[in-house]
Amino acid sequence: MSLWKELKQMKDTLELQKFYPEEIGITEVTQNEKEIYIHVSVQSKNCTCPKCGVASEHKHGTYKRKLQDLPILGRTTYLIVNAYEYQCDNSSCDVTTFVENVDGFLNYYSRMTERCEDFICTLALETSCEGSARICRSMNLKTSGDSIIRLLTKRYVAQPEVPCGSIIGVDDFAFKKRHTYGTIIVDEATHKPVAILDGRDGKTLKEWLSNNKHVKAVTRDRASAYSTAIKEILPDAMQIADRFHLHQNLLEAIRNTVNSVLPVDIRIPSDSNSIAEPSVENDSKKNAMQCG
Repeated sequence: MSLWKELKQMKDTLELQKFYPEEIGITEVTQNEKEIYIHVSVQSKNCTCPKCGVASEHKHGTYKRKLQDLPILGRTTYLIVNAYEYQCDNSSCDVTTFVENVDGFLNYYSRMTERCEDFICTLALETSCEGSARICRSMNLKTSGDSIIRLLTKRYVAQPEVPCGSIIGVDDFAFKKRHTYGTIIVDEATHKPVAILDGRDGKTLKEWLSNNKHVKAVTRDRASAYSTAIKEILPDAMQIADRFHLHQNLLEAIRNTVNSVLPVDIRIPSDSNSIAEPSVENDSKKNAMQCG
């Protein structure tokens, strides 16, 4: 029995259509051992241009989109969307045509539904990108750590810029250890991140500081790239070493001082005379016991 017939029999207790927006109509459901394909069509009469925001009713053509949705019954689930391509009515807009979308469910050119992206992002923020990718794969939700990083970055870029106070903290972090690194900026008053920058060589930090010259003090680690960037853009700003790296500097100074005074190898001579040789009496007793 096909999945579509099974779902039809469950109509009184489960309406599959209720799990999708009103603009989307289910036309067919197919399956195999590992995957479910839900064929749908978008029933909206117009669509808004993502560039200029002008609504258009001029349909340019149709095409099929394949998007991953949340798993159903432990199987990887895809939506096969029969969507329209619209022509922008705004003559001054750079966009000629654009794909159909459903606000809050299907994004322009996305390969996942919004609720699927929401689930992955929430899981990644509570765990890690690689950890959430492993959990998703165990649920038959196909993704990777790199894909989750791109997804989080895309959502971060879309957010409005957060204002910050005059005292900030700067540190580096790993998008992916031993591969990709970034720079995070935190408002020391609210203890909340205000910016995530690419790289840790100081170039992106210079650009950010150039647009935030109200900063008066910066707490940072021992990275010389950050120090150079701050001195160049904000020469009057106070640079503060955080407690962890201050202790690290102290321990390194003590280690260097000790190594410069003490030799690398310290030999302790062995005193052969201090080792008591076995007495003749003990040897004779041992031999007597063995003979007996």
